[in-house]
Amino acid sequence: MSKLTVVQKTIFKLLADNDANFLIPDYQRPYAWDEEQCKTLWDDIFTFAFPNNNSEAFDENGEEYFLGSIVAYKNTDKKLEIIDGQQRLTTTLLILRAFYDKFSNMQDERSKKMREKIEACIWKTNVFGEADKSILKIDSEVATDDDKQEFLELLKTGIVIPGSKSQYVKNYQFFQKQIDSFLQGFASYFLYFPARFLERCIFLAIEAESQDAALRIFSTLNDRGRPLSDADIFKSHLYKYYRTKDRKDEFIDRWKTLEEVATSVFGSSSSGSMDELFTRYMYFLRAKEKIKVSTTEALRKFYERNSYIYLRQDGTLSDLEVLADFWKKISLQDQDYFSEDALKKLFVLNYAPNGMWQNITSVYFLVNRGVDEELNDEQFCKFLDKITAFTFVSAIANPGVNALRTPVYDEMINIIDEKSIGFSKYKFNEAQTRSMFENFSFSNQRSITRSMLTWYAFTFDDQKLLNIKHEFDIEHIYSKKRQQIEVGLKIEGSLESLGNKILLENSINVRASDYRFEDKKSIYSGAQRRSKNKDASKIAEINELIKLSSFNERHIKNRNKMILDKFFEFLSVEGLLADVHSIS
Repeated sequence: MSKLTVVQKTIFKLLADNDANFLIPDYQRPYAWDEEQCKTLWDDIFTFAFPNNNSEAFDENGEEYFLGSIVAYKNTDKKLEIIDGQQRLTTTLLILRAFYDKFSNMQDERSKKMREKIEACIWKTNVFGEADKSILKIDSEVATDDDKQEFLELLKTGIVIPGSKSQYVKNYQFFQKQIDSFLQGFASYFLYFPARFLERCIFLAIEAESQDAALRIFSTLNDRGRPLSDADIFKSHLYKYYRTKDRKDEFIDRWKTLEEVATSVFGSSSSGSMDELFTRYMYFLRAKEKIKVSTTEALRKFYERNSYIYLRQDGTLSDLEVLADFWKKISLQDQDYFSEDALKKLFVLNYAPNGMWQNITSVYFLVNRGVDEELNDEQFCKFLDKITAFTFVSAIANPGVNALRTPVYDEMINIIDEKSIGFSKYKFNEAQTRSMFENFSFSNQRSITRSMLTWYAFTFDDQKLLNIKHEFDIEHIYSKKRQQIEVGLKIEGSLESLGNKILLENSINVRASDYRFEDKKSIYSGAQRRSKNKDASKIAEINELIKLSSFNERHIKNRNKMILDKFFEFLSVEGLLADVHSIS
C-alpha cells in the first residue's frame, strides 16, 4: 500500500514551515480563477471571520474554515509537486501578498508581527527568521501559462506591470480593493482579518509517495474541478524533452495549436480531446510493436512504459499533429483532400456501431500517407469498404467491441507490414449470419440500426454527400402512431423492421413522423400540406418511395429483403463470406 501523509494544517503552518517548497508542475493547467470565484472566497472568509459583521462574535475556540485539499508528492528535487489545490493555493498567496502591502507603512508592534508572519508564508527565511525576498515558497513551471513569470514577480515585488491582462494581476487588484474597503469599514479590527485567515483557515495537506499515488488520490477526492487528464501528464514529458533541446517555446506554441485542433474535432473539452488523440495514436504504436493481445492497457500505462520513451522523440509530436489534422479534414468533409466517394464512405462510418474503425483508420493513415500527407484515394476507398463491411456485420454476428479487437488488431499489424487487409481468418457463414440478421430486432435504440440505414442510403447511385454536422433521425415509414390507431400491420416485427425505416433529416422527421404514408410523401418531397413549402429530403431513396401510392406490410417485407440482399452482396464483394465447404 502506498505511504500517505494526511495532516490538517492552517495556512500559516502549511506555508510558514521553512521546508515548504511548492511547485506547480508543467503539466498543470494555467491559473483560471476569475473575479466571481475570488469574490465568493473573500465573502465566505469574511463571513467566517466576522459573523454578522461583528468581529467580537467570532468564536476564537470554535470551528475552522476549510479551504480544500492540497494533494502533492515530493519529487526528485525535494519539491512538493502539486497535483490538486494549485488554484486555491495560488489565490491564497495573492490574498496574502495584497495584505502584506498594506502593512508596509504600519509601525505598531502587532502590524510588524503580522507582516513578519506573512513574509514567512511567501518567502524562504534564514535561521534568524528573516525573509530572503529572492526565494519564494512556490514556483510554477506550467508549460502553457504565459503569465506564470508575472505571478512570481508579483509575489516577490508586489509591482503590477502597467496594462497587464493576466488573471493573476486582475485577482490581485480585486483583493487590494476588497482590503481597502475592509480597512475603511473596520479600521480598528483590521489585523483580525489576516490573523484569522492565517490561523483559522485550513487546508487538508495530503502528501503521497509518488505522482501516480497522488493522481489516484486526486481522482478519488475530486468532485469539483476537472481531474488531470492523461494528456496533461503526457504534455509534461514532451515539454521536458523539448526543454532539454532549448525548444520549449516552440513546443508550447505547437501544443496550443494541437489542443485547438483536437478540441474542434473530438469535443469541447481540450483534455478529453487530447486523450482521444493519444488513444488513436496508441493503436498505431501498438501495431508497430506487433501487440496482438485483445486486452488494451490503460492509456497512461501504455505511454509510461520504458520511462515514457515515445514522449522523448521528435517524431511523436509531429505524428500527433498530422493525425489531428487528418481527422480535422474528415470532420470538415474537406473535398480538396478527399474524393466525394471517400467522403461518402466516411459519412457512413460516422454512424458505425462502435469507434474501432477510427483506431484502425488512424493506423492506416499514419502508415500510408505520402510525403504531402495525402492518401491514394482508390486504395483508401477499398480500405473503408472493407472495415465498414466487417464492423457492421460483426455488430450482429459477433457483437461487442471486445470480440472485434482480435481481428482488428491483426489487421492493424498487417497494415504496418504493408500487407492487404482481408480479415481472412474471420469470415462469416452466410446462412447463419443471414438468419441472425433476419431475426435481429432493429430497434431505434440499437446503434447498428442507424448504421445499416445510413449504409443503405448510400447504395443509391444518385445519393449526394450529406453534411456530417446535420442531424438525421430514424423515420418509421409506416408510422408508429398509425399502427397504434389502425393496427394496419399484422405480422409481429414489421413495425421495427429495417424495411420500415429510413434515414431522414431531423426537421423532416419531426413534421412527418405521425402522418399516414400518403401525407408523409408531401412532407418528404417538400410540398408540405400546410405553411410554406419546405426543402425536400436529401435522401435519394425518398424519390423512389414517393412514387408509391401506399406503403404497407408487403412493401416493408420486400424492402427489408432488398436491404439485406444488398448488404450480403456487399459482404460477398468484400470477401467476408466463407465458402460453406471450408467450414468444418
